[in-house]
Amino acid sequence: MKSKLEYIWLDGYKPTQSLRSKTLVKSNFSGALEECPMWSFDGSSTQQATGDHSDCLLKPVFIVPDPDRANGYLVMCEVLNADGSPHVSNGRATIDDVDDDFWFGFEQEYFLWDPKTDLPPGFPAGGYPAPQGPYYCSVGSANAFGRDLIEDHLDLCLEAGLNVEGINAEVAAGQWEFQVFAKGAQRAGDETWVARYLLERTAERYGLTINWGPKPLGDTDWNGSGMHANFSNGAMRDKGDQAIFTKICDNFGKNIQRHMSVYGADNDKRLTGKHETQSIDTFSYGVSDRGASIRIPISTVQDGWKGRLEDRRTASNADPYKVAAAIIKTTKEALK
Repeated sequence: MKSKLEYIWLDGYKPTQSLRSKTLVKSNFSGALEECPMWSFDGSSTQQATGDHSDCLLKPVFIVPDPDRANGYLVMCEVLNADGSPHVSNGRATIDDVDDDFWFGFEQEYFLWDPKTDLPPGFPAGGYPAPQGPYYCSVGSANAFGRDLIEDHLDLCLEAGLNVEGINAEVAAGQWEFQVFAKGAQRAGDETWVARYLLERTAERYGLTINWGPKPLGDTDWNGSGMHANFSNGAMRDKGDQAIFTKICDNFGKNIQRHMSVYGADNDKRLTGKHETQSIDTFSYGVSDRGASIRIPISTVQDGWKGRLEDRRTASNADPYKVAAAIIKTTKEALK
């Protein structure tokens, strides 16, 4: 039997990388990651190499069944240089979490987008629908737009074995969210990227695209899109010490640029201090405060200061690998 292995990777475009993929047909494949060979691609076509030294390598790091193709698999890959070293665009290789002590939950917001109108579904051509309010967690065709696509995507993620923990319509018309949780930062990034890939591919069938921009509707009163990063390590989950959370939050406040540099392009248009955000140049944290840079969930406090933090600054177009790497670095520094 022949299997179709879809090798997926991130290109070298700046400031926001895009997904790329191509299919390898392999005979007598068992589905095991170790049976996936290294492969190469033309890096000069993805802004990852020059034409005279064009070969880049694909190192398989994560595999799940592809429920949308017969005998198919989705293979997430790291990009390596021809000598086997991590490519500069390879954010996954920068994660310092060898023991998977860090757990991440990414809340991925996005807009469905109609290329015919250059607006989200639910927006009349050249205008706006009723102001936001009735769309969040909505039901009914007057307020929920694109549900068939969303349901198809959820089914595919679950059939693939991705740990998508939920979906919901968001506060703007045509805006949705899915949530991914994983133990281990690299695994969380792998699952989020594969879920993004499946969403892009599912949207193709509906003639729609996915707008990952943090403020695609410009300077309007419509919410932007984030990718809130919920995270914890063993000390946060087990010790029950408020001082640990205070030290971590204080150190985040000392390293704003480290995080903003990888939290997504055009995030300044979203982080304005409005629409449940803190200003991009200001840092704050608070219990149950959705307008803060970092929210301390009430559950963490109620559980005796055992739990997680939520960094609300991360934009929807951020690379979860790079986000996780920055969060781990800042957290470890705080707890030295």
